[in-house]
Amino acid sequence: MARKSSVKRKTRETSIEISLNLDGAGKGKIKTPLKFLNHMLDSFSRHSSFDLNVKASGDIEVDDHHLVEDMGICLGEALLKALGDKKGIARMAYAIVPMDDSKAVVSVDLSGRPSVKIKLPFSEFQEKKVGDVSKENIEHFLESFAINGRFNLNIDVEGRNDHHKVEACFKALAKAMKDAVKITGKQIPSTKGNL
Repeated sequence: MARKSSVKRKTRETSIEISLNLDGAGKGKIKTPLKFLNHMLDSFSRHSSFDLNVKASGDIEVDDHHLVEDMGICLGEALLKALGDKKGIARMAYAIVPMDDSKAVVSVDLSGRPSVKIKLPFSEFQEKKVGDVSKENIEHFLESFAINGRFNLNIDVEGRNDHHKVEACFKALAKAMKDAVKITGKQIPSTKGNL
């Protein structure tokens, strides 16, 4: 059975269409007005081996908050929908990814119970944005993704360069998610009988 999904979200602030294939080849086709977000979503697609298509627009003339938040919401909804009943998935996974001066450790549990703990300290001496995305909205994207995808997300990042820290984080998240969604059996991996 194909583990694919599509999600559309249209508000007065944003318009987003996402399609996701968990059993893809890491092909991303990402189009938003935020270039750094495009870069991170493309990296997530490539390193998770998920096929991810995104077409989005939003009121970035106000700021980037609405679009970044709604992207996290939609990606979480798409993940949850594509996972179906979660029968046979590995469920829990982690990854450690270095990038130059930075290192990200990310663990996930596709438990159906969202919980988020993020340690992603940014330099106070660098710009308030990474590329064209506000630093505060990076964490907000990750929280929105986990809450709407209904999974546990634990992130611990260290390093000097803010771009490297965020990119290491997205790559580690991708690799952890790739392992967590793998089919490793036939049962739902929970003593409760459902996730």
